[in-house]
Amino acid sequence: MSGKVQLDDVRLGRLREFIAPFRVPPGKKVRLPRDYDPAMREGIRKKKQGVELLEEGTRLLSDYQARLAAQDTWALLVVLQALDTAGKDGAIRHVMSGVNPQGVAVHSFKQPSAEELSHDFLWRYERRLPARGQIGIFNRSHYEEVIVVRVHPELLARERLPKAAKTARIWKRRYAEINEWERYLTDNGFQIVKLFLNLSKEEQRRRLLRRIDLPDHNWKFSEADIAERGRWDDYQRAIGEALSHTSTEWAPWHVVPADRKWFARIAVAAVIADALVRLDPRYPVVTKDQRRELLDVKKELEAEAPEERAAQPA
Repeated sequence: MSGKVQLDDVRLGRLREFIAPFRVPPGKKVRLPRDYDPAMREGIRKKKQGVELLEEGTRLLSDYQARLAAQDTWALLVVLQALDTAGKDGAIRHVMSGVNPQGVAVHSFKQPSAEELSHDFLWRYERRLPARGQIGIFNRSHYEEVIVVRVHPELLARERLPKAAKTARIWKRRYAEINEWERYLTDNGFQIVKLFLNLSKEEQRRRLLRRIDLPDHNWKFSEADIAERGRWDDYQRAIGEALSHTSTEWAPWHVVPADRKWFARIAVAAVIADALVRLDPRYPVVTKDQRRELLDVKKELEAEAPEERAAQPA
């Protein structure tokens, strides 16, 4: 299949049926990994079938990205969270392989700089939001502030908050502040897609070993990954709390099974594609006067054609 990919009602229904199990209903208490199976394949048994679905998904994204840019009204923000080795970079690379790179910006957030620590915790993320007509991807995001910082209280100390702000309620307050910020963004034309790549502890072990065993993967290995793996249960609790408190009607979370990379990429593409389909961006329609002006310009251009060339190019 080539060219534009159009979704009829049946295929659209199948797309939404496929991603429904990944969605975290607002108000749901999430306990990982009990509530979401990292190895689920949701009816897709063969990798070959998955590759075909991914290719169709990337074509769909390419079509809707062009519409998004042309309409220039909405922006799409993709929030991608995961533990080490879950495949965030690969998902971005494969899912966005067919889109115009000029319309996509990927931002990875490491430990905050001294300048960033001198501002509120959402400041550095606000500065990287996509413009209207564009897709922005946060490879790790503002949710680091309620996951990593919660697991590592020493990071909270670096933020130099007033004493009155550092109470037991700080995490619930941050959940509420994130929810309100995301509500503000959606009210102003930002569609938010939040994806957590859900990896099992056993699969992470296998992938870390692969980074050690394969020479061309050695550069990916970090001893810090092993230290963080030692806090696995702490991370599962912190992630579960964040998902429970911040999956909203306007910005729901999707928990994507990540034990099979090919399946995770299909699921990521499907959720993003559904978000764009729901926005339904359209190419601007010219008025009758604008159409007449275009036809006048067309006549002028055709009249300039050399004698040996056709007036209208093939």
